[in-house]
Amino acid sequence: MHPSPTPPSPATRLTNGVLVRRLFNLAWRYRKQCLQVLSLQLVLLTLGLSGLSLTGMGIDYIRHVVSPVGPDGAHAVPMPEMKYIPALPEEARPILVLLAIAGTILGFAAVRSSLNYAYTVAINRLVQQRLVVDLRAEIYEKLQRLSFRFFDANTTGSVITRVTGDVQAVRMFVDQVMIQSVIMIVSLTVYIIYMTHLSVPLTLLCLGTTPVLAIMSTTFSRIIQPRYARNRTLVERLVQRFTESIQGIQVIKAFGREEEDRAAFESANREVYDQQRSIFFRVSLFSPAVGLLTRINILALLGYGGWLVIQGRLPLGTGLVVFAGLLEQFSGQVNQVATLVNSVQQSLIGARRVFEIIDSPVEVQNIPDPIRRPRLEGDVRFENVSFSYVGRDAVLDNISLHAAPGHCIAILGATGAGKSSLMSLIPRFFDVTAGRVLIDGIDVRRLHLDDLRRGIGIVFQESFLFSNTVAANIAFGHPDATREQVERAARIAAAHDFILELPQGYDTILGEGGNSLSGGQRQRLALARAILLEPAILLLDDPTAAIDAQTEHEIFEALQNAIAGRTTFIVAHRVSTLRRADEIIVLERGRIVQRGSHEQLLRQAGAYRRVAALQLVDGAKLDAAPVFPEASLQSTANLPPPVTPTIRKEDKA
Repeated sequence: MHPSPTPPSPATRLTNGVLVRRLFNLAWRYRKQCLQVLSLQLVLLTLGLSGLSLTGMGIDYIRHVVSPVGPDGAHAVPMPEMKYIPALPEEARPILVLLAIAGTILGFAAVRSSLNYAYTVAINRLVQQRLVVDLRAEIYEKLQRLSFRFFDANTTGSVITRVTGDVQAVRMFVDQVMIQSVIMIVSLTVYIIYMTHLSVPLTLLCLGTTPVLAIMSTTFSRIIQPRYARNRTLVERLVQRFTESIQGIQVIKAFGREEEDRAAFESANREVYDQQRSIFFRVSLFSPAVGLLTRINILALLGYGGWLVIQGRLPLGTGLVVFAGLLEQFSGQVNQVATLVNSVQQSLIGARRVFEIIDSPVEVQNIPDPIRRPRLEGDVRFENVSFSYVGRDAVLDNISLHAAPGHCIAILGATGAGKSSLMSLIPRFFDVTAGRVLIDGIDVRRLHLDDLRRGIGIVFQESFLFSNTVAANIAFGHPDATREQVERAARIAAAHDFILELPQGYDTILGEGGNSLSGGQRQRLALARAILLEPAILLLDDPTAAIDAQTEHEIFEALQNAIAGRTTFIVAHRVSTLRRADEIIVLERGRIVQRGSHEQLLRQAGAYRRVAALQLVDGAKLDAAPVFPEASLQSTANLPPPVTPTIRKEDKA
């Protein structure tokens, strides 16, 4: 496919506010699970405050017991109000009371441990087993519906990074931003209410640094977000570099470029390292600064709070000690602001990149109530078709042609002439810019995409095979095919014999991309894969380019039966292939400049006769092994007109 620019996705223009709203909408899908997690946290918060209150009560009880008794028989320190513990008689020994308090604290701690386990399980089930899995599935499903234009404009490394790392960044928003923010807000609110209940002036004094913290957090967000965006770009490049190195390892080794490739990878890796180190340095400064700011509150607590205790205006245990515990937990929550801000920035960068895929327009899709045609007849017609990629000149210009069922049309043209583009319009990989493509008299845009594409067998110039068995690759478009059907297709494609020579025959597992096979073998398996569908239409994009003359002869002899009754479009550069077609069209710069049969075009001055002259010597057919250069369509323009070759009777037959 030709690379084509893709307009910027709407996600690239989303503001942070819009991104946050969309992330909340995403979390809303899992509101029941989120409420369950938050409910557990509320119970844990309550148990934590209860345990802290019991600790203060125990301290006040000890002070009560050890305080001197006055003339009226009353202790100087009053008896604290006993909460949460079993009722005990007034004459109970102090050690029993303290054991009751300690036992209650221990019971609360045991319940908290169990609930903490339940919380951990619930949060992981929410984000890892539900959100991440569902989001990756949604992105993958969207990728399957996007046109080739998207994949032309985005590298493999970019797509992989978005489906893996960026989805995890979106997950981070739910469990490390949204849920933690709610927990933080509820906790801080409860802590402030509790502290103001104990002492309003002490609370205001201890929380005086909060505005400074807000300013610090806002400034830090503005500084760190661009660095996270840059980091994602560098990681994407690193993944792309690694992917290309693995895929091109044969080329790297063939040219002895291992050291240079290793150096290039290390350079990309170093860029990621330096960028992450820069981020880590700033985060490492911000977190301690927040921690130091919260510790200033302890000075206010000990100074003013201690004075209140001395003046008898604040109890020591249920007052100062509990206040200190609340302030400590308040400071702990505030210290999470650094982590929270860090997580927010990562989430927003990841979300923007994920939404770029989700928001990418599906350029080719079914219209409402499309026409269903489980079986096509194979009548193909181009009516004044023009086509251009976004931001480029027309690739095809006013193309009109007709292929009746069973008709074979061969296409010849130089690189960039529009051959593959023309072929890609038949299965609607792209939609025409002007005119229309009809199949069985119906505009392809009105046909259901599944019916349309399942009725067309395609063999690309570079055939891709999956890491699966030979049989599974042949049956890819028809998974329910029997072994007999698979073998029949392989015989037609002249692949059966070499398959039997593989270690496990049809059950041999192929390497990635079928790299354990030769180019000709991969092409024959691709032919078998297309033939197995028994389609009404066959699209063959130069299928004999990687096949020797003998194999080419075997394949085309075998394909005579397969092609019979099927409309076939074949891109080819060999006269030995072109001459088998019912009609040959010659494309130049997106326009049909010649059309006719092999014999008719040989009698006409033009590109086809020049090309034929390069492959015919003294009227005899050249050996088909070397493929003539596509550039010959252009480079022969200044050559003297060739002598019309003599055509032997057996060649016409």
